[in-house]
Amino acid sequence: MTEKAELTISRLIKAPRSAVWRAWSVPEHFARWWIPRPMECRVVKLDLRPGGGFETLMREGDGPFQPHVEGCFLDIAREERIVFTTALAEGWRPIEPWLALTAIMTMKDEGGGTRYAARVMHKSGEDSRRHEELGFHEGWGATIDQLAEMAGRLASSGESS
Repeated sequence: MTEKAELTISRLIKAPRSAVWRAWSVPEHFARWWIPRPMECRVVKLDLRPGGGFETLMREGDGPFQPHVEGCFLDIAREERIVFTTALAEGWRPIEPWLALTAIMTMKDEGGGTRYAARVMHKSGEDSRRHEELGFHEGWGATIDQLAEMAGRLASSGESS
C-alpha cells in the first residue's frame, strides 16, 4: 500500500478571485501574506509563467534575511490555478531543496467569494509526514488567513482588477 504523500488545505475567502489573484501576483502584496506573522518576507522572484522563477527570503525580528523558498512555476492559469515546484529553479534548472514538493493552488468561485485550495505533493509519505510535523496545517493555514485579509483589502479598495 502506498503511503499518503500529499497534504491539502482549503479556505473560503470572502473576496473575488481577481483580488486573490492580485494578492498572489503583485510582489509587494505577496510579501505581506506569504509567511506567517511576525516573520517578514522578501520577494526575490515572482515570475508567474511556466519556467518562471519563484524565490522568497524570510527573517524574524531584526535578524538577516534567510532562504525560504526557491522554485519554478510549472503552470499558470490566471485567476484559476498556480502550480510550482521546489525541485526546479527558474528555467527548469534542477535543484536539491531541503524539502522537495509540488504545490497546486486553485481558485474557484463559491458563495460570493473564492474557494482557495492547496494540494501539496511530496516525493514520499515520509516527506509528507515531516512537512505535516513541521506545522504544514498551522503555517499554511495562517498564510491563507493572511491572504484572505490582503484579498479583502484589495477588493474593498477597488484594487483587485
